[in-house]
Amino acid sequence: MTKLEDHLEGIINIFHHYSIRLGNYDTLNKCELKKLITKELPNALKNTKDQPSIDKVFQELDADKDGQVTFEEFVVLVSRVLKTAHEAIHQE
Repeated sequence: MTKLEDHLEGIINIFHHYSIRLGNYDTLNKCELKKLITKELPNALKNTKDQPSIDKVFQELDADKDGQVTFEEFVVLVSRVLKTAHEAIHQE
């Protein structure tokens, strides 16, 4: 497996590590998303312990408004974090 493929599999594994805790094994509820963000992205996102901030992120990601974040919806967050990190690298 290439380095990129390994990292992609890692993203999938992180998602499933949190999604299997409650309810549907392949979606994140708000509590699961908060745990994922606070544990896995504490330096990449601001206000990770602030519930209103988590609520806002959840609402933005939950495109179909079903109260769950699917992997496809989660990828939007990953993409935003990657874009911000890429921009930060160019500012150094």
